Amino acid sequence: MRFVFAAGATLAVLSAPLAHAQDGWPKAVFKELRAAQIPTTAAAAVVQEVDSRRYALSVNHRSAMNPASVMKLVTALAGLELLGPAYRWKTEVYADGALADGVLAGNLVLKGYGDPKLNQESFWILLRSLRSRNIRELKGNLLLDRSYFGAVNGDPGRFDGDAFRPYNVLPDALLVNFRSLRFSFYAELERGAVRVALDPHPPGVQIVNQLKLAQGGCPEGRAFRDLLKPSFDPAEKRVVFSGQYPANCGEKELNVALLDANDHLAGLLRQFWQEMGGSWSGAVHEGSPGPGARLLYTHESASLAEIVRDMNKFSNNVIARQLFLTIGAEMGGIPARTDTAARVIRQWVEAKGIAAPELVLENGSGLSRIERASAATLASLLQAAWRSNVMPEFMASMPVAAVDGTMRRRLKNEGVAGNAHIKTGLLSDARAMAGYVRDARGGRHIVVMLVNHAHAHQAQPALDALLRWVYEPTD
Repeated sequence: MRFVFAAGATLAVLSAPLAHAQDGWPKAVFKELRAAQIPTTAAAAVVQEVDSRRYALSVNHRSAMNPASVMKLVTALAGLELLGPAYRWKTEVYADGALADGVLAGNLVLKGYGDPKLNQESFWILLRSLRSRNIRELKGNLLLDRSYFGAVNGDPGRFDGDAFRPYNVLPDALLVNFRSLRFSFYAELERGAVRVALDPHPPGVQIVNQLKLAQGGCPEGRAFRDLLKPSFDPAEKRVVFSGQYPANCGEKELNVALLDANDHLAGLLRQFWQEMGGSWSGAVHEGSPGPGARLLYTHESASLAEIVRDMNKFSNNVIARQLFLTIGAEMGGIPARTDTAARVIRQWVEAKGIAAPELVLENGSGLSRIERASAATLASLLQAAWRSNVMPEFMASMPVAAVDGTMRRRLKNEGVAGNAHIKTGLLSDARAMAGYVRDARGGRHIVVMLVNHAHAHQAQPALDALLRWVYEPTD
């Protein structure tokens, strides 16, 4: 890097090139902020060589700002260091009653420990392991033990009013398949109709398909869902689609957190168990293994290193919240609570010698209106991560510019493509990024940029301009 700012200084120009900057920003970044109508006071940044104590760039670096999903880097590094990259979650299955000739006369108990990736395939393997033990008929009830996490109360739609979006699912020590059902849509042009399929399809879930084929482009995200005009009724376990489906969409999917936690888990068990040739006539209740219960099977998750990769590459809020509480449980005691997890992580940050008085942790995912961090704190954590024994796992978890995850479509065919490991963040009024850039001469740099403003959704060109500038400075 051809210019250096003194550590802790916001605009201490030590060499000539930055004389062309505006308000401390490189000219290209300043230009993009101005085009987006974002004042420079609403943005903060730090650029720093990974092995240097001095900043190459620092603007508003001590300001407390909402980092959006960049907060996942704090949770990820804390998890990797405190729990270890080989940490695995477990889910236990108990028989609480007599078992003979393939018939369990008592209750089947599932005890969860917060596995965030107990997905459809993993849950099927768990049940298949029971069938392989010659268990065929379940005559009792299904008891669900969620005591590893404290009660997580609240409205899942509180953040944005959309309780059925999978990213709003609340933490659960017995979370199965992100509590989501996948609706698949197929434009069948020969019939002039739209087919809707559901997988998994718990017994009793009804689909009312009133979709009409239409012309026009195929929108993405929320616009696509709105076009379908869905109506969700969890109590009746019914979904109605009454809108239009553009033929150009071909095949599309929509994930919905339709059922409450108990109905979802029981529905999946009933479906899969029947498909495996078993039978279950009981009901589902909260409960725990009795003194006479015996452990039948323990399912283990993938390693934390693998799960953190999924969390950061695709900015998965549910995984982050599960990991956040797991840190609280393992390091602060059971049952896990958010305040315990926040305290444990703050103590871990302080133990690393990082002063972060502005740091506010709510759920560790960034899906929050109150979480706060400064660019300086995030840069310090990234520098600590560079020296950490878990650096390879941590860095590998970040999206790579123009290659994968949330960065796959950005900076294509540019020099920085493939040379930046960047965690992104996006809320309605916040846009952020943090990570590492390998410059054109092979040097490694920490890069953090946070934008909090009503026009933050227009800030991506400014963030990309900073990445280009770090890769190959032009002013």
